[in-house]
Amino acid sequence: MSLGLSVRLAATPADVEAAQRLRYRVFVQELGATGSDVDHARQLECDTFDALAEHLILVDDRRDVGDHVVGVYRLLSGAAAAKIGRFYTEIEYDLSRLKNSGRKLLELGRSCMHPDFRGGKGFLQLWAGLADYIDQNGFEIIFGVASFHGTDIESLCEPLAHLHHTHRAAPELRVRARPESYVPLDQLEAPLVNDKRAMIGTPALIKAYLKLGGRIGDGAFVDHQFNTVDVCVVIDVNDMNQRQKRIYTRGFAA
Repeated sequence: MSLGLSVRLAATPADVEAAQRLRYRVFVQELGATGSDVDHARQLECDTFDALAEHLILVDDRRDVGDHVVGVYRLLSGAAAAKIGRFYTEIEYDLSRLKNSGRKLLELGRSCMHPDFRGGKGFLQLWAGLADYIDQNGFEIIFGVASFHGTDIESLCEPLAHLHHTHRAAPELRVRARPESYVPLDQLEAPLVNDKRAMIGTPALIKAYLKLGGRIGDGAFVDHQFNTVDVCVVIDVNDMNQRQKRIYTRGFAA
């Protein structure tokens, strides 16, 4: 464990607020997100899903309370989503296939890391904590939206097409972007895609999910509020091979 860093579930309102403050720094200040739920006065990125979600946090005990959260994942179980009425991902994707599968679902969202802790062991620790949480609670399918920065589909057509041609989810798990906002991923045919160049243009978090056996749903969603192009990643925990399970257990560097 890195000196001063620990991973745990948020246990107090101060923990949750610190997580929301980190989200504000990353999503609003760095990436240009907007939205009616953003609290600019208090510099908090928050929404109605936070109240029933759990927050897995990476804590730096050397920092002041309120600024102590340096990494976060928002975790929304199927039971919690039922109380709210939907998963966050359902704003963008039809999740009927997952919800009708009879499998135990966990939505991952709002993943971010303080810039001072990127590229080191912090994300590995956060992921190892997430792996423990998934194992302890018996989740079978983990999923969520993952983002490319910016909203220019044309500039992203090669990495998006690469995901479509090489990492599509199995039909029974292949969620689909809602028809009113559906953007096809396969705007380039497979022979026209340079796989190496496409992977260079793919965000580190998405590549990390692919290493774990993550697969991509049908279609992209352009999120103008968050200034991103989103894809839906689905991971069937039971289908991971042994190499993937070792990564899943030990964590990985994004």
